[in-house]
Amino acid sequence: MIKEYLLQNWSLILILAAFAIALHITVFLDKKMIRRMFVLIVGVFVLSILVFTEFAVAADEKYRVLRTILMAIRYSATPFIISQLIYTLVKKQTWYIFIPAIILAVIDVLSIFTGIVFKIDESNTFSRGALGYLPFVVAGLYCIFLVILLIKRSNKKAMEMIPIIFLSISLLSQLVFPFVFGSDFSKIFCPTIGVGLFVYYVFEILQQTKKDSLTGLLNRHAYHADILQNPEEITALISIDMNGLKFINDNYGHAAGDEALVTLALCFSRALKSRQFGYRIGGDEFVIICRKTPQAELTKLIERIERNVGETKYNCAIGYSYSEDGKKPIEEMLKESDIMMYAVKDRYYEERGAVRRQSQTK
Repeated sequence: MIKEYLLQNWSLILILAAFAIALHITVFLDKKMIRRMFVLIVGVFVLSILVFTEFAVAADEKYRVLRTILMAIRYSATPFIISQLIYTLVKKQTWYIFIPAIILAVIDVLSIFTGIVFKIDESNTFSRGALGYLPFVVAGLYCIFLVILLIKRSNKKAMEMIPIIFLSISLLSQLVFPFVFGSDFSKIFCPTIGVGLFVYYVFEILQQTKKDSLTGLLNRHAYHADILQNPEEITALISIDMNGLKFINDNYGHAAGDEALVTLALCFSRALKSRQFGYRIGGDEFVIICRKTPQAELTKLIERIERNVGETKYNCAIGYSYSEDGKKPIEEMLKESDIMMYAVKDRYYEERGAVRRQSQTK
């Protein structure tokens, strides 16, 4: 039986092993998320053993009770896996997310005796009960909730939407394909989940290499790479520099300074729309690249940024450069926006009776 299990699930074992190794050497994720990912890996592996055993004993009537128990576990597993995904991927998610899965598990266990969800009669024939589709409904609602949460926390740009779409398709197949291919799909259920999880993880890691670890904006490397791609599409560039970061760091500590940067980055992200990308290129230095953005929309973007920042206790200086035909070199646009931004910064300090020195601008 071990040989048959390995033949059927060898690809899954390799995927889960690669996933575990990648998690072990990952430096981008916090330890809590890594621990929860390991729980997912172990859960999928154990489920693969149970599913294999269920189908291995399905044809033998003397194992009817064991088959019924294993089926109850399999019906309960999908909602638990998806709720664990939500618990892992969505920050500040509490254990309450597991309550619907726990309730379904109780109903599935009761079905062993009542047949309310499924039944395997004396002739070893499977049939659905009055709540036969409840496991699919609960799993489907979990999938929808997970996708909504992931989209809500994303920046709606293609770079973040592609892995969400991939994971959505992977999860959707778990709900639709059993009705298309019958019970045989359950044999590839675990490999499908494993592939979906691992590919989503790879996408996430690739994204992290382009993101600033503190603010979540794109980083300096992404900025230098992006300005080389279709530069003729770049019609506007905005330079932003925080005012008073050095004062905050010196008087309240670097943790307070980090909080200020994160807050400002959120203000910028909320203001961005399609074809507008935010980068943190230095300590408190930010750049926004606008592609094919009319000047009127550039003005509205700056107004949104100023309004968002105005709702906080922080302040920043903003400068911009516009190229109507997209032919102005990026270096020239950055120089123009920096000159305007530093002029705004000088006025800020002059109005407060301070002289901006380069060592004190941060």
